[in-house]
Amino acid sequence: MSSTVDRARIVRDVAEVLSMRAEQLGDDTDLTDEGLDSVRLMMLVEQWRADGADADFAELAEEQTVNAWVEVLCSR
Repeated sequence: MSSTVDRARIVRDVAEVLSMRAEQLGDDTDLTDEGLDSVRLMMLVEQWRADGADADFAELAEEQTVNAWVEVLCSR
């Protein structure tokens, strides 16, 4: 995985697509409840892939929380 995709980057990018401040996102907040839809998720996946992350749409769609995504994206 690229060193440019870490917890801070994930939080910052998610907050940006949801038009929120990063501080508003809890680690276990259901991002769907915050307005994340499949189009925004695909945008995030494509950004992270472009920066070298092994991001899989279906895997990230299974559990949409910051903690789950950090576990998936930062463990590879």
